[in-house]
Amino acid sequence: MNKQSSKLMKVIVLALLGTISLLLFFLNFPLPLLPAFLKIDFSDVPALMASFIFSPVAGVLVVAIKNLLYLAVSGAADPIGVLANFIAGMMFVVPVSMLYHKFKGVKSIVSGLVTGTIVMAVGMSVLNYFVFLPAYAWFMGWEDMSNTAIKWGIVSAGILPFNIIKGIIVGLLFVPLYVKLRAWVEEKQANFASS
Repeated sequence: MNKQSSKLMKVIVLALLGTISLLLFFLNFPLPLLPAFLKIDFSDVPALMASFIFSPVAGVLVVAIKNLLYLAVSGAADPIGVLANFIAGMMFVVPVSMLYHKFKGVKSIVSGLVTGTIVMAVGMSVLNYFVFLPAYAWFMGWEDMSNTAIKWGIVSAGILPFNIIKGIIVGLLFVPLYVKLRAWVEEKQANFASS
């Protein structure tokens, strides 16, 4: 592969993974005992694959493609939620892929998944408390969302446990998937590295 066709192939792979990510985003489900607007999906799995084959930046690009496609499909009905989803995906994918690229192996992936889950859970809790919930309150005209106790309740009983559970579920799906696809991922890495 020459350099130009390698770049084109990379763009095609990232676009394809972004589209798969969008499709997986629509296959979501709520968790019992948590707010209904918090739904588990597996759209970060293609982003993780991209970040393993190429780099952490490629994973972030797949998360961005998914969210931009969702904005286009949904008619920008919920820009705050889309931004929150992008940041959550980035907080999850980057630590996993950084540890993977540094140490290469299943142990580094598991360590990365634990780290990514903690970063996403804590980071999204802080951002929801200070940014996203106040933005929703302003956008939707919810007066009581400015109440500290209500925000703290939503974050501690909803956002934090949701992101921990999501990280665990995605990790439990991703590790066996990676083990099965490891040879393929390493082959793609070698193909793109040599071109």
